[in-house]
Amino acid sequence: MSGRLVPGPADAAPAHPAYGLLRTVTQAAAVVLAENPSPMTLDGTNTWILRAPGQAGCVVVDPGPEDPAHLDRLEACGPVELVVLTHRHLDHTEAARTFAERVSAPVRALDPTLTLGAEGLVAGERLGVAGLDLRVLVTPGHTDDSLCLVVDDDGSVLTGDTVLGRGTTVLGDYEGALTDYLDSLRRLAELPGGTTLLPGHGPDLADAGETARQYLQHREQRLDQVRAALGELGPEPTPRQVVEIVYADVDEKLWPAADQSVAAQLEHLRRMD
Repeated sequence: MSGRLVPGPADAAPAHPAYGLLRTVTQAAAVVLAENPSPMTLDGTNTWILRAPGQAGCVVVDPGPEDPAHLDRLEACGPVELVVLTHRHLDHTEAARTFAERVSAPVRALDPTLTLGAEGLVAGERLGVAGLDLRVLVTPGHTDDSLCLVVDDDGSVLTGDTVLGRGTTVLGDYEGALTDYLDSLRRLAELPGGTTLLPGHGPDLADAGETARQYLQHREQRLDQVRAALGELGPEPTPRQVVEIVYADVDEKLWPAADQSVAAQLEHLRRMD
């Protein structure tokens, strides 16, 4: 695809959601919103484009679904130096190989099975690419391979599905998911004040640390609700029995995802006993 899609000034950019264009958010980050909205993806998957001011090359984070129109828009942001995946879920990774081969760029992720032409990422690794210094912050909980990318040059952090721009995230279906997730939120809560939160779904937010602290408070409230449900149901309820009490105000279409989160909450409480 010829030409390059160049973002305008951040203060002139439209608000989220904005389909079909490159929306500038910070000096180093712009976003292309995939047109795959659903109850689980909110308005769709945010594909982030990172580059230092004045740089030609860019980093593409989470190419998203196999949507030719979406990939055309991403390619127009190039040249692409690197593709990074925040975690394994298909709404973030489905098009990764297709896109990477299309733009001749390597793919990196925590899970080495997702990489292409490069090694897997490791905690604390720093990526010098597109004129930026990107720091890998390992944040399991949503999945066991979830990561965040801290853009120290820019005062921002890409959070994938660890922290969303609206609502809360579903916990992973592996042992220790909530314990991991609380630790991950505590690390994000320590980010400097005013660190811009660039999520995998939903709008960008002004303060990642404050949002992480709100998430922690929400999780503690949910745990209290689950404890209360256990007092009513007994010590060995099914996740769905707890969901019917604790998530009674949530659309029943989302209850299967709530089952998974409740299973993680029950397992966490048993670990604490």
